[in-house]
Amino acid sequence: MKAIVTRLVLAAALLVAGAAQAQYPQRPIQLIVPWGAGGGTDATARIIASLMEKELKQPINVVNRTGGSGVVGHDAIARAAPDGYTIGMITVEITMMHHVGLTALKHTDYAPIGLVNADPAGIHVRVDSAYKSTRDLIAAIKANPGKLKASGTGQGGIWHLAIAGLLKDQGVDPGALPWVPSNGAAPGLQDMVAGGVDVVPCSIPEARAMIDSGKVRALSIMDPNPPALYPNVPTLQKELGSKWAIAAWRVIAAPKGIPADAQRTLGAALKKVYDSKEYKDFMAGRGFGVIWADAEGTAKFMAKSDTDLGATLKAVGLAK
Repeated sequence: MKAIVTRLVLAAALLVAGAAQAQYPQRPIQLIVPWGAGGGTDATARIIASLMEKELKQPINVVNRTGGSGVVGHDAIARAAPDGYTIGMITVEITMMHHVGLTALKHTDYAPIGLVNADPAGIHVRVDSAYKSTRDLIAAIKANPGKLKASGTGQGGIWHLAIAGLLKDQGVDPGALPWVPSNGAAPGLQDMVAGGVDVVPCSIPEARAMIDSGKVRALSIMDPNPPALYPNVPTLQKELGSKWAIAAWRVIAAPKGIPADAQRTLGAALKKVYDSKEYKDFMAGRGFGVIWADAEGTAKFMAKSDTDLGATLKAVGLAK
């Protein structure tokens, strides 16, 4: 009789444990953003959080953890308890920072949930800038090395690589345009409007508010296609005959070691968000690019990005 009772108790315990697992999440989730409020990463993270709340039936609190050229926030995501209650939006810089000596963190230190966005770089100046085209700007950089300055992300970050790669493509020393590190495109643009720097090579959507308010002018885009928001902005191919192209991407990820059931639940919720009309309308309305890959596909995508961008960073002299 005791054996029967013991088996019944164990069976009940297993049922309770299974039910508890099926109920994930049972409390609010924190979503860490490694870049400042007002930028493209912040905006994308916040729309995803608001829509995932509806799928998971729990609040998702977005927290900006800036500093260290993106290292502080990325480190906070990687070091969080792998219990499913801290996730983050990691960015293309995670496949770049270790190449430039900022951190030992790599994309393999995370459990990917899904790839949700990619945006090509644009070149932006103040609306009253003397440079009316990318050709004019590059000529000035070449003629006056060290005079002009650029910003928009951390040292060796994606937008730094964007302009450095273009200069090398055009036969100009990338070091001729000194880089001023910032915690994202938004503070970089604000610094440019205030006169602190001369160029911000960030995505078109990140500069949209200042373009529309008449403070910033987009000179070109580093993509084969004109930007949807401003189809009259020329491509580098059209203006310079250059095939140089580069884009930032964003991934929802968790600390490595997250329970498999939590990773699957988060992935399923994120896919529903990605497929939703609300997400697509939000992204299209702001000119953000949309791209999807599941956890396995995202891991492969990041591995390729790490290899490709590492080689480019080395070629332009930014790798350690």
